[in-house]
Amino acid sequence: MKNKIYILCLLFGMLWFPQVNYAQVDFNKKPDDDLGNREDEFQEFFFEGLKQKGIENYDKAAEAFEKCIKIDKSVPVIYFELGKCYNHLKNFGAAEDALKKAVDKDPDNEWYLDELYGYYAAQNEHDKAIKTVKQLVKYHPDYKEDLAALYARTEKYDDALEILDELDAEFGISMSRDIMRNRIYEASGRKKDQIENLEARVENNPEKESNYLALIFRYSESNEKEKAFETAKELLKINPNSQLVHLALYKFYLDDNDTDKAVESMKIVVQSNEIKPDAKMKVLTDFMAFVQNNPEYEPDLIEATALVSDSNSSKTVMELGQYYLSKNENEKALTYFETALRLEPNNFNTLRHVMLLYIDLKKYDLAKEKSEESLQKYPAQPLFYLINGVSLNALNQPKKALSSLEMGLDFIIEDSQMEIDFYSEMSKAYTMLNNTAKAKIYSDKAKQIQSSN
Repeated sequence: MKNKIYILCLLFGMLWFPQVNYAQVDFNKKPDDDLGNREDEFQEFFFEGLKQKGIENYDKAAEAFEKCIKIDKSVPVIYFELGKCYNHLKNFGAAEDALKKAVDKDPDNEWYLDELYGYYAAQNEHDKAIKTVKQLVKYHPDYKEDLAALYARTEKYDDALEILDELDAEFGISMSRDIMRNRIYEASGRKKDQIENLEARVENNPEKESNYLALIFRYSESNEKEKAFETAKELLKINPNSQLVHLALYKFYLDDNDTDKAVESMKIVVQSNEIKPDAKMKVLTDFMAFVQNNPEYEPDLIEATALVSDSNSSKTVMELGQYYLSKNENEKALTYFETALRLEPNNFNTLRHVMLLYIDLKKYDLAKEKSEESLQKYPAQPLFYLINGVSLNALNQPKKALSSLEMGLDFIIEDSQMEIDFYSEMSKAYTMLNNTAKAKIYSDKAKQIQSSN
């Protein structure tokens, strides 16, 4: 709705706008009869209604406006205010009747029409809403867009597209209309019309990058990859500095076995300030998969990862860590996980990766320090007690290891493998303390759980 218009009207006291006919009620006229001044009474009820409406006491406000109508049935603004009160009171039939009377008495009043339109839209009475908004179109082009939305909602797609075309021709392309247009194409299965519309945009405005990008996307979506590739190359000719086009060109070059150009596009993508981190990561992840089967291009991957490692996207850096972890290159993986942890210190998954890699790489001092620090934040996390115990055993501090392991045991919930790890580490600690009896007890516990699994 055009709420902002209406709010401005309220702010500037425009309930008393000129088109309201008060010919029968002169609030400045002095009493001229002995029977009491009905105009004073009307004024009193009217302002009482506004006051009660202002404090959201809608039933009393409605009563006051109804008293105004008993005095004078000709004033349209009373029906307008009464209709809004009934709407708040969920007396929808009465609300519609009152608002229709306001419009009947002042059919060219935009605010009355808008309120009635809003009522019909809220009640999903689309046909009545369409009829009302058609009256509103002459006041503001935004209403025309509302009309297109109503046509789309009632599956009158041709009418909706016709209005969208008119609005685009008059005011230029807008994101909101494009979203509506694409939903119509999707709902009606008009992929061909969608592509033709974009082709016309490219032809009519060949300098605009977004038209090419949208057309490339739609061609790709329709499996017209050759057309998509040609459109991307055409955009690059027209705008050699385009960065976004390389999101498409990278994949097209790779599919076309033009790996050198694909690598060039990939590097432009990862360095771009215009491309979102998620899109960069998608390209980088795709190139990682390519390098798995084509290891001769790993230097290019390393260079690309160096270009993004300084980014502020912990997700990007985490993905790089996962990649190197999958290749068992744990030192490289750790570097990226540590970077991700600096970017997101409270990311539990990253924290877990870092500490497990410390243990795997025998960085026990770091594992001990990080696990103790983490237990301050996560005092009920058994994994961190286990890592702490493992690192303390490795640093020849079995008593401290046992203290941490015994405490962590209490937090294990239905995790037999973790229990095995705890008991095995406790057996190791008791062995280091030359307490072979206790060492055997915990070793046997671990074996018992293992055998039952």
